[in-house]
Amino acid sequence: MNAKGFFAAPVRDPKTAIATHRVPAEAPWSGLVKRGQSIRIIDLEGQQAVDTLFYSAADFADRYSAQDTLRVQGAAYVTTGTRLISNEGHLMGVVTADTCGRHDTSAGACSCESNTARFGQHTRYLHACRENFVYEVTKHGMSKRDIVPNINFFMNVPIAPNGELAIVDGVSKPGDYVEIKAEMDLLCVISNCPQINNPCNGFNPTPIEVLIFAGDEG
Repeated sequence: MNAKGFFAAPVRDPKTAIATHRVPAEAPWSGLVKRGQSIRIIDLEGQQAVDTLFYSAADFADRYSAQDTLRVQGAAYVTTGTRLISNEGHLMGVVTADTCGRHDTSAGACSCESNTARFGQHTRYLHACRENFVYEVTKHGMSKRDIVPNINFFMNVPIAPNGELAIVDGVSKPGDYVEIKAEMDLLCVISNCPQINNPCNGFNPTPIEVLIFAGDEG
């Protein structure tokens, strides 16, 4: 366990990954993570929000539920030990390692519409996470109707005493990562957040890396 208290075993050597994917700044990505495998998402340069969705590979209608995940764990944030729950009540995965300690699952994804409402008409045509998600899920036969509230890995969203959410400077450092062990075959869909109008990316979107590790049985 590290000084922050958020780390958990096993500690995996990145060289043992069975697949490595570099996701450019502002870009989407999707891939299959089989049951027993682990996916590591690495914030290469720090302060980069990574919007993420999970779908059952066997049935895309069975997908990540922010509400059920928070209800089951009884906490506002995702970190080591968090059980990721689907809308049908199934266990999708477990967060097994976290060197950052702050991951939001309440603020959702930026969109062209929300950018316009929050930051002005001049931001209407800036790239956004919802558009990334739409582009990526269509590769798998889904549509914008299949996009649900997501996890924002590495995004710092404190909750004020009055219950309001605020998006503030991220706390992740270069090389920080979060790792999730799949408890079913999963389709992981990522938007490497392109937001430049609030501090979730330090106003400077940067690349990330995704590693897939084999199951403990090899």
